[in-house]
Amino acid sequence: MSSAAIQLLHRDRIPQSGCLIIPGRLDLDLLVHLEKNLTGRKITWLIEEAASYSTPIRAHLEKSRSGAMFSANDAAPAAAGIQLKPFLDGNGVLIYVPGLTSVRRGTACHIPTTHLKTLCAFGLPILPLAVDCPRESCLSIERKSSLPSAVISVGKSISPEKASLAAFQQSLLEANEEAYRKRSLLKGSLATVLLAGLKKHGSHRRLIDGADDTEIPFTKILAASLAFSKSIRKETDKPRVAIVLPPGKGGLIANLAVLFAGKIPVNLNFSAGHEAIKSCIRQADVDRFITADPFVRKISAFPWPPNRDLILIERVLPTLKKKIIAWAILSKILPTSLLALILRLNKRSNDDEATLLFTSGSSGEPKGVPLSHRNVLANVCQFGTRLDLPRNSSILGCLPLFHSFGSTVTLWFPIIEGVNLVTYPSPLETKRLAELIALHQIDILLATPTFLRGYMKRIDPAQLSSLKLVVTGAEKLQKSLASAFAEKFGIHPQEGYGLTETSPATNVNLPDPPPQGEAITLPSSRNGSVGQPLPGIAIKITDPGTTQEIPINQQGVIWLKGSNIFNGYLNNPQKSSEVLSADHWFCTGDVGRVDEDGFLWIEGRISRFSKIAGEMVPHETVEAAINKVLGLDSESERCIAVVGIPDEQKGEAILLLSSVAGPALDQECIDLRYKLLDEGLSSLWCPKRIIPVHEIPVLASGKLDIKACEALAKLYA
Repeated sequence: MSSAAIQLLHRDRIPQSGCLIIPGRLDLDLLVHLEKNLTGRKITWLIEEAASYSTPIRAHLEKSRSGAMFSANDAAPAAAGIQLKPFLDGNGVLIYVPGLTSVRRGTACHIPTTHLKTLCAFGLPILPLAVDCPRESCLSIERKSSLPSAVISVGKSISPEKASLAAFQQSLLEANEEAYRKRSLLKGSLATVLLAGLKKHGSHRRLIDGADDTEIPFTKILAASLAFSKSIRKETDKPRVAIVLPPGKGGLIANLAVLFAGKIPVNLNFSAGHEAIKSCIRQADVDRFITADPFVRKISAFPWPPNRDLILIERVLPTLKKKIIAWAILSKILPTSLLALILRLNKRSNDDEATLLFTSGSSGEPKGVPLSHRNVLANVCQFGTRLDLPRNSSILGCLPLFHSFGSTVTLWFPIIEGVNLVTYPSPLETKRLAELIALHQIDILLATPTFLRGYMKRIDPAQLSSLKLVVTGAEKLQKSLASAFAEKFGIHPQEGYGLTETSPATNVNLPDPPPQGEAITLPSSRNGSVGQPLPGIAIKITDPGTTQEIPINQQGVIWLKGSNIFNGYLNNPQKSSEVLSADHWFCTGDVGRVDEDGFLWIEGRISRFSKIAGEMVPHETVEAAINKVLGLDSESERCIAVVGIPDEQKGEAILLLSSVAGPALDQECIDLRYKLLDEGLSSLWCPKRIIPVHEIPVLASGKLDIKACEALAKLYA
């Protein structure tokens, strides 16, 4: 590997005084590169005495004859640090050399936690180094030879007084994010990358539409999409085009065609209420809607515009047969670069808007979330890198296309990375979905916990035997559901995390990597957490009350930074400024912490906290306690919801919406208070009043409908 293939960022952050340098990972080429950039300074290699090293690294260290050793199990690391401090005299540097580890691709830190704890407890100034390796974690359509083999990003130094595992983790993730954002791919066009993916994988990858069992190779999808794009370009001068279709060949071709037409697809949530849909249409400023006649009849309650505004895909495509054949020939003959030039695909790229989604509206009117080409490409690469799928993998695409996960992971990801896509219009028809999984030997299932529960009923475990990965998101995966699913189907569901604003995936649990000889296996899954951050995503935590930054291992409001983070809400600078900082940190609105192994734990949502007498009260914790003392099964059906309302004396008060309350509500509230006090809850956390409701409002995804709950509380309070 030539030194020119290795880039070094933020060299100015290397202090002139002595320090302990801790790289997230290190191979021989990187080690030599560090030596060259520290010429003139005394270098001492720091080695953990029980660690295993590759033969080239071991040979180089022995040749250098300048090393020091430590034990990760040292009971007195501060005393060991005193012994190591002389190596920093005269601006000397100690460089820790990580041993062999088995990790999932794209992992930022290849160091066992026990080693890191000891290193951070030496009482020495620490300089984290993040290493991003684009050649080993690039998309299949990228030319590896044109990429740097490694980008070393120097992190922000940590003083001995502030040195801790949490401080190192945060600095390393921030440096890794800085390295990741330099990837040249992210400056490109989503449409061009999709074109490249369809051409590269066209003849040996396919879409199988489970609605009618049709199979279409990517080559035909490309030709149809290119021909259709020309019709769309003539239909409207507006920059955006609405799409009202479920997952399937129509939805995929429509989205591709809109992008190839140089326009922006807007997949509308046809399951939302009329006012929410009208709001989305108004905000998106669309005048054409791609749909299908059978679907128009099926969802007749949708506020359809006049017929002249509808583009019925099943009527248009048959009229384009000759053009589809012509584009099939051209797309096979011409290289991607020339096709992209002819189609003018590079007119929109990088930070330009690529697609428009809308939030669910669980806490207010739907907000438009424009995702840029950079956002989507980054997230496809981040998600794909961590999954590291084998060839010939197949994924089930049944999540709605207006759902951010359904958009990125079951639209763009399979096309770009060459994954067979099996689609079905609904995630609720688990009997048919199980048949498709068995018939096509599907590897990957994406679902919400609500949809996952459907598989627990009337599904033969043998039908899901081909699954190698089950990932859930959008709501909390309850441990009992995960355990029951694993017991029945022999595969443990992995919980992930993301938001529409993050394109969406930011964290995911995945099966631990296989052991490799003497290498230490680092975990990549922890039940109850939402997983470690994907490559190129940084995390910080702030205090919910003061908004001051706190260590990431303490509970607080979660902020994220990365190339997958959106640039702001559609035509809503006020809302944008509420969630995006000047230096582009995004406030998720969720409350949580990062544990010592780098796993993120979600422990509530800031909108689901009440500040009572100066104390932050988490609604979900109160709900869990109430479910326990009342003996309610919170997983089969939501029977209660806690809501905060203004209170003159204490700022806020807790109300309980209940679909199981009896007639003697006042006495029930008193009894409940005593039971909660017996459980150890503070009296401030106990509901002030119980409000009987017919049912607890929930969204189609299974999430609590916060807006509707608050409306009920105000109505009856």
